[in-house]
Amino acid sequence: MRFMVIVKATTDTENGVMPDTGMLTAMGKFNAELVEAGMMEAGEGLHPSAKGARLDYTGGAAAVTRGPFTPVPDLVAGFWLIKAGSLDEVIARMTRAPFGAGAQIEIRQVFAPEDFGEALTPELRAQEERLRAKAAKH
Repeated sequence: MRFMVIVKATTDTENGVMPDTGMLTAMGKFNAELVEAGMMEAGEGLHPSAKGARLDYTGGAAAVTRGPFTPVPDLVAGFWLIKAGSLDEVIARMTRAPFGAGAQIEIRQVFAPEDFGEALTPELRAQEERLRAKAAKH
């Protein structure tokens, strides 16, 4: 199974406050443990929402709004994409993440092809596999 671990934004992350050397070192060590355990597929921090945009789709057209956005606790500051056998395994690992008081993460399982049932026809499944293989080469 795959899980997206979402790191929630804080006032500091939205103000562009960068982590110090101690936090970068601790996070590097934590990420190395995830890699060594064969769990980490990706993990990145994100720029503040002031440097981003939202697209709202209504009536077939997209309306673009540039950041910053609020409320801050609803925003995303970073993420991991993790492979694990269960949600409990991810929770156990993430309790050791080097965050301080006030930090919050959310863990969500990523859909797998079998989750879509008959709606994902053999043709659509083959198309998805081709696209994933092509994307992996880039």
